[in-house]
Amino acid sequence: MKVLIACEESQEVCKAFRAKGHEAYSCDIQMCSGGHPEWHILGDALAVINGNVDFTTCDGQTHTVDKWDLLIAHPPCTYLSNAGAVRLYKKINEKRYIDLERFENGQDAKEFFLKFIHAPVEKIAVENPIPSGVYRLPKYTQTIQPYEYGHPYSKKTCLWLKNLPKLTPTNVVKPICSWVSGGSKKADGTARTNCGMVRNSKTRSKTFPGIAQAMAEQWGNEEG
Repeated sequence: MKVLIACEESQEVCKAFRAKGHEAYSCDIQMCSGGHPEWHILGDALAVINGNVDFTTCDGQTHTVDKWDLLIAHPPCTYLSNAGAVRLYKKINEKRYIDLERFENGQDAKEFFLKFIHAPVEKIAVENPIPSGVYRLPKYTQTIQPYEYGHPYSKKTCLWLKNLPKLTPTNVVKPICSWVSGGSKKADGTARTNCGMVRNSKTRSKTFPGIAQAMAEQWGNEEG
C-alpha cells in the first residue's frame, strides 16, 4: 500500500506503516524529527497529493507514485479548533467584535483542510481537534482519546474518514490528566485543578505511538 501522511514531521504514523511493510512517506513544510529523512518529503503536501508525480525525499532520492492508496492528514488546527475560538473575538466597551484577521486565517485553514477531505484518494483519514462551529466543517466520523490506545492522557481528537472503518481502541487505560495544558489559571482567574502536561504546540500536535500503531494495524490491512 502506498501511503501519504500529510503535515507530519514527527513520522510516528509513517514509521508505524513502514513497520508493517507499506511504502509510506511523511510530508511537511518542516524537516522531519523522526529520524528517517529517506521517508520524508519536505514541502507542501498538496503538491504530491494527486499522485502521478515524481518527488524527492530528504535523502536526495527520487520516487514515483502513480496514485496513493491511503491519505492520512494532520492539517494545522491553530485557527480551526474549538479551543482557539475564544481568540476569535475582541471585547471593546463591553461589546464583542470578531477579529477579522483571525477569521480570515481560519477561512484559509478551512480551505486547506477541505482539500484533504476531497483529495482524489480512495481511502482518507483527516485528524484534528474538536472544530469551532464558526467554520462549519463537515461532521467528523468519530472521536478518539490517547487513553484508548495505551497512553494515560485525555486529548479528544476527531477523525474524518472516507472508505475506512472507525478506529477501534486497542489498550484502554485510566487517564491521569489532560495532555494539553491550558495554563495554570482559568479564564476567570481561578486556579486550574488539572493543568495538563504540555503547552508547547509542536509537542502537543504529535501523534501518540499507540494511535499510530492502531492506524497501521487496522487500516493497513484494508483491501482496496
